[in-house]
Amino acid sequence: MVLEAKGISKSFPGVKALDDVRLTVRAGRLHALLGENGAGKSTFINILAGVFAPDAGEVLLDGRPVVFRNPGQARDAGIAIIHQELNLVPQLSVAQNIYLGREPLTRTGLTDDGRMNREAGAWLHRLKLEIDPRTPVGRLRVGQQQVVEIAKALSLNARVIIMDEPTSAITEQEVAVLFQLIAQLKQDGVAIIYITHKLDELSAIADDLTVLRDGRFIDSRPAREISRDEIVRLMVGRSLSDLYGRKGSEPREEVLRVEDLSLAQAERASEFVVRNVSFQLHCGEVLGLFGLMGAGRTELLETLFGLHPLRSSGRVYLAGQPVWFDSPRRAIDAGLVLAPEDRKREGLLLSLSVAANASLACLEQTERFGLLNASREAELVGQFVQRLRIKTPSLGRLTRFLSGGNQQKVVLAKWLTTRPRVLLLDEPTRGIDIAAKREIYELIDELVAGGLGVVLVSSELSELLAVADRIVVMCEGRKTAEFPRAQATGEKILKAALPTSAD
Repeated sequence: MVLEAKGISKSFPGVKALDDVRLTVRAGRLHALLGENGAGKSTFINILAGVFAPDAGEVLLDGRPVVFRNPGQARDAGIAIIHQELNLVPQLSVAQNIYLGREPLTRTGLTDDGRMNREAGAWLHRLKLEIDPRTPVGRLRVGQQQVVEIAKALSLNARVIIMDEPTSAITEQEVAVLFQLIAQLKQDGVAIIYITHKLDELSAIADDLTVLRDGRFIDSRPAREISRDEIVRLMVGRSLSDLYGRKGSEPREEVLRVEDLSLAQAERASEFVVRNVSFQLHCGEVLGLFGLMGAGRTELLETLFGLHPLRSSGRVYLAGQPVWFDSPRRAIDAGLVLAPEDRKREGLLLSLSVAANASLACLEQTERFGLLNASREAELVGQFVQRLRIKTPSLGRLTRFLSGGNQQKVVLAKWLTTRPRVLLLDEPTRGIDIAAKREIYELIDELVAGGLGVVLVSSELSELLAVADRIVVMCEGRKTAEFPRAQATGEKILKAALPTSAD
C-alpha cells in the first residue's frame, strides 16, 4: 500500500462535495476512480494533490499521515497529477516544461540547458517518445503532450500518478501508446489513480476500482470482480438498460440526400479524404456514422456544412431541392447545422456567458435597431435552457464553468434557436458522464420525434447500436456498408470498418 485516504470530507459554500470518502492505492496497480460529473472525483484528487485541504479525514503515505498545504508539497512527496486540461506551457520546449521551476543550474547559477536537455531526452527515451527535447510543446499532438506530462511526473520521482480523463482527446493510436506506458509504469511499481468515463477501457488497464456517487463512497473492488452493468448501477443508482436504447422511429419523407460526396486532400488534390459517399436521411430519423480513426467521418460532416468548398464535390439535396453550401452561414440559413467534435475549441466561446453562446447563431432574433436586446436574448435562450435542462445558476454564467454535459447542451441550444431541419452531431457524448449521456439521448429522441433529421458520428459502437435507426460505415474515406437497425451488430460493423473490407 502506497497511498491511503480515510474519511475524507470537504464542503464548499452551499454544498458538501465529499462525505466520508476512502481509497487505498497499491504499488504497481491502476486504481480506477469512477463516478458521474458532480460525484466528487475532482475535489477528491485535488485533496490528494495538495490543491485543497480536507475538512475531515486523513491521507497516509506509506502508512504515515501527511498534510499537504500546497501542490508543491504533494509533488515533493511523490504524488503527481496529470489534469484533463494539460498543464504545459506551449511556448516552452519539452525539456523546459519537464523541469519548469526546478531547472538544473551551472556553477555560476545559470540554467544548465545542456544537462536539462540530456536528462529530459533520457526520460522521453524511456517512455518511447523519440523527439528532440528542445521542441516547443505547442508543436506536439495531445497524445505526445501527455507523454511529456508523464515524463515530468517521473522526473519528480513520482510514486503515485493521478490521470484525469487522459484519453478524452486523443486518437486510438495514442490511446494504445498510453496503455503501453501504463503497463510499463505498473511494472516499475508506480501506483496510478485513473479517472475515466470510458468504461470499456477498464478491462484493459484497471486492477482495482472505486465508485463515488453524490460525494460519497459507494464501493471498492478488484476490477475483475465487477461487470460493466454493475459499475453503471453503482455510479448512477440505475441499471444499464434504464440508460440506453430508444424504440426507433417510423420512416418519413426524405430531408437530406447526399450523392457522390468527395473531399480532396489539402496538400494532394489527387488523393481524397472522402470519396464518393452517398446516403439519405429522413425526417424523424437518426442516421449513425461509424468508422475507425481516419475514416473521414468528421471531414464528411464538415464538407456538408460548407467548411471545405474549394476541395469538395458531389450533389446535396435538402428537402428535395438541390443545394450546395460554400460557407457554414449558407448551411445554417438553409437549416443544416453542425455540433463539432471539439465543443470547447470549435463549438463554444468559453469566456462568454450561456446566453451569449446560445444566441450566437441567431443574433437577428435578439437585436433591436442593430443593438443586442438583453431581454429578447434572455427570453429566447431561457426557453432552451429550460427545454434542454441546462444546469446553470444563471444565463450570465460563463460557459467555461459548466460541466461537459451542460456545455454540450449549450451547443445544441445554439443550433436549436435557428430552427434547423438537419442536425449533424460529431461525437456529442465524448467526455461526459453516463447520466449526461442519457440526457443527450433523451434530447435526440425528443428532436427526432419532432421531425428533425439527425446524423450522429460516434466512436462508441454501443452508442450507435442503441440510438441509431440506420448505421453507415466508412473506411478510408469510402462508404463500405449500411445496416438497418434490426440487422446491425457490432461484429458486422467492425468488419466493414476494417481497411481490408474496403479493398
